[in-house]
Amino acid sequence: QLRLVESGGGSVQAGGSLRLSCAVSGYFASTWCMSWFRQAPGKEREGVANIDQDDITTYADSVKGRFAISQDNAEHTLYLQMNNLQPEDTAMYYCAADCTGGTWSDVFDYNFWGQGTQVTVSS
Repeated sequence: QLRLVESGGGSVQAGGSLRLSCAVSGYFASTWCMSWFRQAPGKEREGVANIDQDDITTYADSVKGRFAISQDNAEHTLYLQMNNLQPEDTAMYYCAADCTGGTWSDVFDYNFWGQGTQVTVSS
């Protein structure tokens, strides 16, 4: 089993920054494919960013140039640096691990999820 615990969420004004963390414990061989997702009230969960075992990253168009995903394998932690935050970035943010090899942004492609951390951006 894999356990994912997110932290770092909070409330900021537009233009501000936050850094999310996802602490990973358990069967680490399952962490070769990890992503951040977000879900706003009344909307479907959507993929934000993905990083693979070779540190190759992929981003949703809506966050390109503003967000950066990274991982520290020694600390077993996934990060999401979020800059120039906008009100439309307001959502619950989740980390996900152990994708099955399909589309990185497909929520059904992951076996493990964290509980989420709330990000609220005011204008």
